[in-house]
Amino acid sequence: MSDDTIDKHDPDTLVDWTAYEAVLFDLDGVITPTAEIHERAWAELFAPWDYTPDDYLRFIDGKPRYDGVRSFLASRDVTLPEGDPSDPAGDGSVCALGNRKNVVFNAILEREGVTPYPGSMRLMDLLDDIGVRQAIVSSSKNARPVLAAAGLADRFPHVVDGVVAADEGLAGKPAPDMFLRGAQLLGVTATDTVVVEDATSGVAAGVAGGFPLVIGVDRGGNRDALAANGASVVVDDLDELVPGSNGGTS
Repeated sequence: MSDDTIDKHDPDTLVDWTAYEAVLFDLDGVITPTAEIHERAWAELFAPWDYTPDDYLRFIDGKPRYDGVRSFLASRDVTLPEGDPSDPAGDGSVCALGNRKNVVFNAILEREGVTPYPGSMRLMDLLDDIGVRQAIVSSSKNARPVLAAAGLADRFPHVVDGVVAADEGLAGKPAPDMFLRGAQLLGVTATDTVVVEDATSGVAAGVAGGFPLVIGVDRGGNRDALAANGASVVVDDLDELVPGSNGGTS
C-alpha cells in the first residue's frame, strides 16, 4: 500500500486488508491489556529507584525482559552483574531482577486474569473471515500463558515470543528478526505483511524489517513517539480499522 492511498482522517480508508496476506500482532497492549499488568510489575520491581510511568515507555516497553532491566538501570546509572537466566528471582543481577519481575507479573495475571480488547477481537474476526493469516510476535516470555488466560491459546498456531527468540537466537525488538521469523512461519514475505504494535521499539522493528504497513496503537500518551519511529498509521483502538464497527463507519 503506498502512502498516497492512506487518508489519515478517515479510518475506514486506512487499510485495505485484502491487499495483504498476513498480520503480525504484538500481544501486550495490542490484543490484551496485559501492558498494564507488566507496568504494575515493573513499578513494584523498580520502586527503590523512583520509577515513574514515563520510565516504562522510555526504557522498557516492547523490549525483552532483561533488556528492559538493563535499560532502566542504565537510566539510573546503576550497574549490576549480568547473571544468568537460571538465577533465582532476586536483586543481585540483571537476570535475577528480570526473573523477579516475572514472578510478580504471573502472580497478578493468575489473580486477576485478562480479557482481550473487544476492538482487537473484531479485527481478528474480520481477518479470519477474509482469509488473512495471523501470528503473535511478542518480546514477552509470558505470551503463551497470557493467550491461555485470555482464551486465545488455540487461535494462533504461530507465536514468536521471548522463549522462541532465546531458543533460536533471534535479536529482540527494535531489531526486525522476530517479525521476520513470524512472517516466515506464516509462509509469507514482509512485503505482504502488516505489523501492529503499541511500543516504539516494535514499530521501529517493523520499519527495519521492510514491512509496508506498520500500525501503531496508542493506549495512552504514546502517539507522537509511535509516529516518530515510523508508524504508518496510529489509532487509539483497532476497532477504528474495522468497517461498520463503533470505531469505523459503514
